[in-house]
Amino acid sequence: MSSVQPSDERVIRLRESVVNSPTIWKGDYAYFIHPLSDGVPRQSGEMLAEARDIVLDMVNWDEIDLILGIEAMGIPLASSISIATGKPHVIARKRPYDLPGEVKVDQSTGYSKGTIFINDINPGERVFVIDDVISTGGTLRAVLAAIERSDAIVQDVVVLFEKNSIVSELVAESGWPIRSLVRVRMDGDQVILLD
Repeated sequence: MSSVQPSDERVIRLRESVVNSPTIWKGDYAYFIHPLSDGVPRQSGEMLAEARDIVLDMVNWDEIDLILGIEAMGIPLASSISIATGKPHVIARKRPYDLPGEVKVDQSTGYSKGTIFINDINPGERVFVIDDVISTGGTLRAVLAAIERSDAIVQDVVVLFEKNSIVSELVAESGWPIRSLVRVRMDGDQVILLD
């Protein structure tokens, strides 16, 4: 597993882009709107490629059998990483397919609750999970637990944007290898960098 330095120009651009993101309120919850986490404003191919390349440099791909992206914005990330690495990928979806071995995951975020369905993960597979944002950890916690219930291995996890320093709490609680690229907190409708 390699490390990407905060001084990396790609990381600096990603950090600047999230600080300059528009924000909205969902009830009492401040929410930044970013192309890599929401699909709007318009996402350039260069931005997606840079995010992909940062992740490619962080992971030991010889130790990965399968890439799992989480719907919705984990889809373009997982797909672009799969193309670059040649590793197969699956998507944790918000609807059931009723395939043999499907795992139902009840998840809760800071602003919604729902169910995610995971298919086609085999026992013993070393799984890399990619997602766009972690805020409360509800979705990621549920998905990683479901991977383990499938007797697969949570080998590595990368989330682009981390709100409120939840990753260190999840790692301490579970031992899962979770990392984020950009750590932020919301101060009203302002995005504040934590690193």
